[in-house]
Amino acid sequence: MTDTGDGARGAAPPGAPAQAEAWSLRRSAMAATASLAGSVLGACGGGGSPAPPRAEPSAVPPGCTGLSAAAAAAEPACRGAAQPFEAMTRERAARLLAQGGLGATPAEVDALVRDGAEAWFEAQVAMAAPASVWDWGLAMGFNNRLYARGDFGLDRVVWRRLSTAPDVLRQRVVLALSEIFVVSPLNMVAYWKQFACLAWWELLEQHCFGSFRSLLQAITLSPAMGVYLSMRGSARADEQGRQPDENYARELMQLFTIGLDALQLDGTPSTPQQATYSADTVSELARVFTGWDVDGFNPLDPEGPFDYLRQPMDFHPERHDPGAKRLVDGRVVPAGTPGPAALGMALDALCAHPNVGPFIARQLIQRLVCSNPSPDYVRRVALVFNAADTNGERGNLARVIHAVLADPEARPEIRHTAAAGALTDGKLREPILRLLHWLRLAQVRSVDGQWAFPDLSGSDTLGQAPLRAPSVFNFFRPGHVPVGTDMAARGLVAPEFQITNESTVMGYANFLLAVMPFGAGGLEPDYARWLALADTPDTLVDQLALYLGAGTLSPSTVSTIRSAVGSITVASDTERRNRVVAAFFLIMTSPQYLVQR
Repeated sequence: MTDTGDGARGAAPPGAPAQAEAWSLRRSAMAATASLAGSVLGACGGGGSPAPPRAEPSAVPPGCTGLSAAAAAAEPACRGAAQPFEAMTRERAARLLAQGGLGATPAEVDALVRDGAEAWFEAQVAMAAPASVWDWGLAMGFNNRLYARGDFGLDRVVWRRLSTAPDVLRQRVVLALSEIFVVSPLNMVAYWKQFACLAWWELLEQHCFGSFRSLLQAITLSPAMGVYLSMRGSARADEQGRQPDENYARELMQLFTIGLDALQLDGTPSTPQQATYSADTVSELARVFTGWDVDGFNPLDPEGPFDYLRQPMDFHPERHDPGAKRLVDGRVVPAGTPGPAALGMALDALCAHPNVGPFIARQLIQRLVCSNPSPDYVRRVALVFNAADTNGERGNLARVIHAVLADPEARPEIRHTAAAGALTDGKLREPILRLLHWLRLAQVRSVDGQWAFPDLSGSDTLGQAPLRAPSVFNFFRPGHVPVGTDMAARGLVAPEFQITNESTVMGYANFLLAVMPFGAGGLEPDYARWLALADTPDTLVDQLALYLGAGTLSPSTVSTIRSAVGSITVASDTERRNRVVAAFFLIMTSPQYLVQR
């Protein structure tokens, strides 16, 4: 979708009747978003009830340390069992597809209701990833030397993948992981940044349902990460004052594995509060990571080959610090231990740390389901993370994702009353997912095969785009608290609100107005299914409210949108299209849609 110009973005769809109703509802939606969203971003389904008293530790199955024998026996994860999904209605299916997919479509909802969520989940995990994003980038000519110094093609490849891929669970999890383990072309000191990021996407696709330990090994040795967080080329200290680079060592602990503070199994801070690591721990870990580089290639050479971006970094023993190093768990890597073995010991120590389960559990719940999971919710997912799988490994990510999505608190009943949602569930939908809902439900396709998506991370469009975070801290932090809000007073977090302001809210609405009628840049929607409902506006709105909102829109909101859409005459094909566009637009700018529940 190319820039259509400021005038086009600010204008209503061509010939759209009921302009006053549409713009009035849009303005009220913008004004109400923050207050309404803040009222539903509490503990997911927790209902505000206190957690049960913590029992004294007993002899319990591995991974369930901290629970009594009775409590462990009551936990499916401690028995090696999985929490089953609930029976699927059409509304629940649409909600699950918003959490674990890329938005609901009629065919996906039909299949989920027919086959059940367990069958859907198993089929999604077993589904092979589509053709390589790297190879498609090559086929499109993004390896032309003219593009070596930038990232041209990245947006086209990734948005095409997210818009069309059938493995929606994998792509949704990859998007979530890309916001936890961040690599971005911004601040990446290298050429061929688009291919570095495509290699990163493929790495996440490969490991997103495997073991956390394997994922950690892969991201640590990724050239993209090595360049982005400057571990690539880090060497032992020398007499000239050179020191090992500490950037990756610090972020690996702070952002990717254990966080800053010691946690209990349910994700709450331990008492008394204590730090997970010190500056000395960072320095010791940085010494472990010395000696790794992209052998024989120069990331700063635009004329050289760049296939190295798809391969793990190589070890150079002459640059490695051979001395003893103390790890985060207090164990010591003996002096003279080969670099690859030392790296393995360090990653093993991090993966075995008691913080990893609750730290990763909470972030995955936040990315997929809700902003403020209850301690019980975090504990149940952390127990699944800690439980050994059939290979004897903890951190089986497919099982962890299943636990996140199948948890009893993932999809509590939606009640449209003033107090019902105050402390029950929700998260602000991030802009990427909102656009994907439209792209997939409107079957947007590239008529010329170019998939000409631009960078949509500017505040005049979405304010967010895949793999374009401004820093390693993503577009928003998991602990972000909007200052001076009711959420702050309640002690709640709202990560996505970090990129929500007057500019981005207006930019999102104007962007939808610009692209929804006929698309842009050779990308066109196919509204055939919805045009067939244009003569029955109530049915049109009800159907779109199901697939987009999944029950989150209140009856009064649906009624208001029905009236606005129904007021548009349908004497011509253009007016019929205007009805469809208005229905999409009014739903997708309503405050109740903007909050995923």
